[in-house]
Amino acid sequence: MQEAKAASVGIVGGGLAGLAAAVALAERGLQVELFESRRCLGGRATSFEDPETGELLDNCQHVAMGCCTNFADFCRRTGIDNSFTNHDRLHFFGPDGKRFDFHATNWLPVPLHLAPTFMRLSYLSIRERVGVGQTLRKLARTQFHRKTEEPSIGQWLRANRQSEQAIKRFWEVLLVSALAESLEHASLSAARKVFVDGFLRARTSFHLQVPNISLQGLYDRVQAWLEARGAIVHLGASVSSVEALQDSDQLSIAVDGTRRRFDSVVVALPWRRVGDVLPPERESVAASATQIQSSPITSLHLWFDRELTDLPHAVLVDRLSQWVFARSSRDRRHPDDEHYYQVIISASRDLATRDRADVRDEVLDDLKTTFPAANDAKLLRWQMITEQHAVFSVRPGFDKVRPAQRTSTPNLMLAGDWTQTGWPATMEGAVRSGYMAAEAILDSRGISTPVVVPDLPVSWLSALLGMAP
Repeated sequence: MQEAKAASVGIVGGGLAGLAAAVALAERGLQVELFESRRCLGGRATSFEDPETGELLDNCQHVAMGCCTNFADFCRRTGIDNSFTNHDRLHFFGPDGKRFDFHATNWLPVPLHLAPTFMRLSYLSIRERVGVGQTLRKLARTQFHRKTEEPSIGQWLRANRQSEQAIKRFWEVLLVSALAESLEHASLSAARKVFVDGFLRARTSFHLQVPNISLQGLYDRVQAWLEARGAIVHLGASVSSVEALQDSDQLSIAVDGTRRRFDSVVVALPWRRVGDVLPPERESVAASATQIQSSPITSLHLWFDRELTDLPHAVLVDRLSQWVFARSSRDRRHPDDEHYYQVIISASRDLATRDRADVRDEVLDDLKTTFPAANDAKLLRWQMITEQHAVFSVRPGFDKVRPAQRTSTPNLMLAGDWTQTGWPATMEGAVRSGYMAAEAILDSRGISTPVVVPDLPVSWLSALLGMAP
């Protein structure tokens, strides 16, 4: 343990991946310094201040699911788990505005626990519901080989005779929001991951975990947790390069004109920036990162003069608006004056050529069809934010270009949801990558201790039906 306490680790990037690595290493006694170029932590998942109220609002609503075991572990370790609200029902609204509550039954074993509620989705015909169920089972039993050419999930669904209406009203509704990619671009393996891990693996896999404070509020608490354990967090610290030293096994980080030495370094930057700081001998990693494409997410922030719904969230079927999130009255600074809602549109490339007011008007029409109260509500103000590089695109063959956390330099690791985690672009993937990088650093120092948390166990019936990952 003395060696562990003497070891120093520099972490480049203060997003969730870098924070996860920092938490895992600081908790095990290593000397951690984290460098973030911005004035706040969080990376791509960030918050902004509402100029009218001074309230912190998230650029885009982030959620986790019950299957996200490592993210849950990260929250428990840092004490932020009480800042999430668990939702065991998903509220769907069909094209005609009819509400369907998606929830598990207790009298059927996994993976049949969601079958009764699924069979009540009357916006799909009985034939389509049966066909979707059969195709889900086939998808769950499908195994992949890296050497074979992988189709998109859209191609695969049509090859398996899914109707356009079933694709539009079931598959797109769940997959586009989960993967932030269109079905024509998203890989078959990523789609399978969503359904197997998110819905078919365990009874609570699909539960939604929604922050009840801003993301910035969460990161501030994580920073305090780190600093209480001796870690040093540098904000507004821009790292220009990471280099191997000739006179020792250490690495140096060039930050704001100075050089700092560390026994190990974790580069936890987005795929678009990682090549800017890696040493020249790591050109292959940078080259792989350049092959990764981005997918945008658009959020509309809407303030009304009255409440539209008492539901915390809504999933809108066959509409431009995909998810609607409501801020509860206890979270608002002026609950009597304004009612805040956020509408999420993932894989929003098509919006780039549309007038912003036109997008707003279509979203308002979606809300009026879904919530009767919206017809009498007055829109007080609104804001539309598009993150062009919100997530990486999970295209067919993407896993072949994802780099591992370990590099050929023993004490240089990568972290980021875009690295080889087996997960799409999620907070779970980000935490896993940070944990995997931390585990590799500990292993390189002869400290054999598990960091990564196992997945939820597969139910006996899922395993019997061949639905294991």
